[in-house]
Amino acid sequence: MNYSNFGRDLNRGLYLSTLKPVLNKKALFADYTADYVDPPEPNPYGEVTLKFRTYKSNVDHVFLICNDERYLMERYESVDSFDYYRYTVRLDNEPLRYYFEIKGGNQTCRYDVRGAVNHSDEAYFFMIRPGFKTPEWAKGAVIYQIYVDRFFNGDTSNDVLTDEYNYIGDHTTHVDDWNKYPAMMGVREFYGGDLQGVIEKLDYLENLGIEAIYFNPLFVSPSNHKYDIQDYDYIDPHIGRIVKDEGELLNGGDRDNRNASRYITRVTSKENLEASNALFAGLVEECHKRGIKVILDGVFNHCGSFNKWLDRECIYENAQGYEKGAYVDPASPYRSFFHFHNEHSWPYNGSYDGWWGHDTLPKLNYEGSRELYNYILDIGRKWVSPPYNADGWRLDVAADLGHSPEFNHQFWKDFRRAVKEANPNAIILAEHYGDPSSWLQGDEWDTVMNYDAFMEPVTWFLTGMQKHSDDFRWDMLGNADAFFDMMKYNGAKMFGPSVNVAMNELSNHDHSRFLTRTNRVVGRVANKGPEAANYNVNKAVMREAVLIQMTWTGAPTIYYGDEAGVCGFTDPDNRRTYPWGQEDHELIDFHRQMIRIRKNNEELKHGSLRRIHKEYNVIAYGRFTRTERCVIVVNNNDHERDIEMKISYELGCPRDVKLVSLMYTDDKGFTMEPREYQVDGARLKIHMGKTSAIVLKLI
Repeated sequence: MNYSNFGRDLNRGLYLSTLKPVLNKKALFADYTADYVDPPEPNPYGEVTLKFRTYKSNVDHVFLICNDERYLMERYESVDSFDYYRYTVRLDNEPLRYYFEIKGGNQTCRYDVRGAVNHSDEAYFFMIRPGFKTPEWAKGAVIYQIYVDRFFNGDTSNDVLTDEYNYIGDHTTHVDDWNKYPAMMGVREFYGGDLQGVIEKLDYLENLGIEAIYFNPLFVSPSNHKYDIQDYDYIDPHIGRIVKDEGELLNGGDRDNRNASRYITRVTSKENLEASNALFAGLVEECHKRGIKVILDGVFNHCGSFNKWLDRECIYENAQGYEKGAYVDPASPYRSFFHFHNEHSWPYNGSYDGWWGHDTLPKLNYEGSRELYNYILDIGRKWVSPPYNADGWRLDVAADLGHSPEFNHQFWKDFRRAVKEANPNAIILAEHYGDPSSWLQGDEWDTVMNYDAFMEPVTWFLTGMQKHSDDFRWDMLGNADAFFDMMKYNGAKMFGPSVNVAMNELSNHDHSRFLTRTNRVVGRVANKGPEAANYNVNKAVMREAVLIQMTWTGAPTIYYGDEAGVCGFTDPDNRRTYPWGQEDHELIDFHRQMIRIRKNNEELKHGSLRRIHKEYNVIAYGRFTRTERCVIVVNNNDHERDIEMKISYELGCPRDVKLVSLMYTDDKGFTMEPREYQVDGARLKIHMGKTSAIVLKLI
């Protein structure tokens, strides 16, 4: 016998018998959902159990690496083809940043927000902020944004009248043709939409499946957009109720609003103001009866030149029950609310700071007035408290408030404290472009309007268009790598509680309508005209976008009329009226059915999300919990495709399963007819039509 060969073969046999198979990186998984962070929103000085998934018997050790410490995780469960590991961490009151290290045989990899990687990156560490909690009702909620003047006119007696007052160089105009395109300088034209109109359409919104309404500003303001607040204490009677209506309109060439006595009566009469507040309280009550929350728009960086504290238009100068404005009188109690550059220009001092230089948008001077500071905190409390009971605030240009970052952060800390003390279930979400992380540490904003980690990636991938329709890029159209990379990179800047309530929009009042972006026409209404926004739009691409929106993590937000086929370039064209009587009923039904599918499948609202497949113009991802799983596939090509992908490792499900379609859409329309697909050996093969998307459910 050759003993040397025997020894060699014996050693080889021992090695092979103990050798682990190749590390299955596709089976590795963890995220912020309740399946992997328990509890998902832990308290300071409490405990949190972090969990991790691997392929069964595939790894030797899993380590939790957090705050420069290394902990061996316990394998506590094996289900189907997967092992689950856990480790319980005792928290303090500081953020916990962590990732995982996985060892199998002679292989090692790390796992952070990006997934399995060779090297961890602090920018992609998982993050938990003890004590950071966002409202349960807002997690995954379907929101509907309403620009009130353009939604529905339920009370013609409160309409702004032609020649009622003067605004930015000309008189107001009442628009008699509801279907007219907005004018270029359309801030002073009014269509008559109001809160009574919203009340009358609540059946429609409830039937659509809406869970919250976000209103553009409702407070007394001279423009139709109302981002130039005149009085934070009252709902504008022009969208509320006018019970006292007397006075004169302006004569032809008269630009002096001191003569606009009809307007002055309408907006300064306490009868009108209190009746309008009461109407709003009634609207909120009606919404709450239907399970619909209400979010207000808070414009606190600046006010308007009509504002009663400034009173540049001298509307309040002689009105009963009002103090003199700071523009009018240096002895005004509101003088410190604004910063004046010339201390010798009174009366009628126009040297105040304007936001971005706009004298119609006076910047509020918080640093110079503790009284102003406290007043706005009281406003924050007031509208989320009885009798109004609103459910939160959207904060306009929130990063601009104040004159320094330090002051800005302190104000929003105090604002959060004030609002949450008044209504712990109120949401605070902010308009913000760029990195929001410094405001999303659990003590300021809850979340943001999700431009960077939703609107932009979806728009670039499906249309190749910039969100204002200002640019088209072939290199971004269908770029699946860019889509997932943008989603991951920008989403990593938010803690889990912020991601779950992020406002995921396709359109809004500041950007072109998504349906218009599908025609790939670069331009604005000034150089293209409004009709160009309607030409060659692709509703199949719109349906793809809505399907992604309703199956993505966060709070899908529909801009009024998007569901009915409204088009439009960016502001002011995006503020067209809702087309009552001319709606695209097929598109409305598609929205309704996708909302229903979202609400009926827990994994689509609260489950994990993971990329499954990507190639040019094709993306696929999964939404899943431990017990429920969906697969979403999008083929944005203008031709049919046969697509093959592995799904079982990614979703944590058996290798041989069946899927059934819940929704399928392509260039011909959409169908909910159930069709079964067999997954064999972890592989799904599916034929996708032109410009198509599908939601598949594991059965």
